[in-house]
Amino acid sequence: MIRTNTSRTFFITGVSSGFGRALAEAALAAGHRVVGTLRQQDQRAQFDELAPGRSFGRLLDVTDTQAIAPLIEEVENNVGPIDVLVNNAGYGYEGTIEESPIEELRKQFDVHVVAVVAMVQAVLPTMRARRAGHIVNITSMCGIVTFPGLGYYHASKFAIEGISETLCKELRPFGIHVTAIAPGSFRTRWAGESMVRAQRTIADYDEMFEPLRAGRLRRDGHQPGDPVKAAQAILTLVDTPNPPCHLLLGSDAFGFVRDTLADVDAQIKAWEKVTKSTDFGR
Repeated sequence: MIRTNTSRTFFITGVSSGFGRALAEAALAAGHRVVGTLRQQDQRAQFDELAPGRSFGRLLDVTDTQAIAPLIEEVENNVGPIDVLVNNAGYGYEGTIEESPIEELRKQFDVHVVAVVAMVQAVLPTMRARRAGHIVNITSMCGIVTFPGLGYYHASKFAIEGISETLCKELRPFGIHVTAIAPGSFRTRWAGESMVRAQRTIADYDEMFEPLRAGRLRRDGHQPGDPVKAAQAILTLVDTPNPPCHLLLGSDAFGFVRDTLADVDAQIKAWEKVTKSTDFGR
């Protein structure tokens, strides 16, 4: 059974565009209150005007982890307890691993992993005290399946999938839900202006990688996923008494993940004898 007509306070990182903006607008339309983080003052003013008295913009660079706990405290004091935390802020990074600077890997983890954990740690004390709350981490099908040229992005999303599943188990006794949402290809800015692309330097990768890069650029704006429908799916999720720890969004995510898991299962079975041969003898 799904609960309805329950007003909540959402805290969503990265509401200027994409999933964050679509979810913020859907939550406001459903009667919820939304605190959204942005990086520019004019964006904040615009967000405040979406639903005066229920939409609250806050300036934040999520990589400034020292600013996160004070911001959460301010929001809880002035807006109210956070019922749903949505860690959405992020960006894509494309480049073969050999061609990608190590600093870009650190940046991916700062945004997709370190900032997410800092947010979670900041909201948990009051959620635990109330024995209620829902943490939603927007990951990606790229946290389960892999494609050439997205290694750094995959690494950060695999990490947050693991953290989310662990949190799901750690927080269940307190009545706090955690869901890792793994979207497929959606019409957001991820593959366009939000994508950082490594400079090409090694000709050996041209034949394999250049068609992939061109394909991603060509498909930008034509992806099958609709962010508005994704936002409605997330609202349905947080209204469900027993939400899943993992939720795929998009038919392409469903297909890629299903095929990947089937391949992993086949490899486990094929190598079962070797796997079990490493135990001490009885």
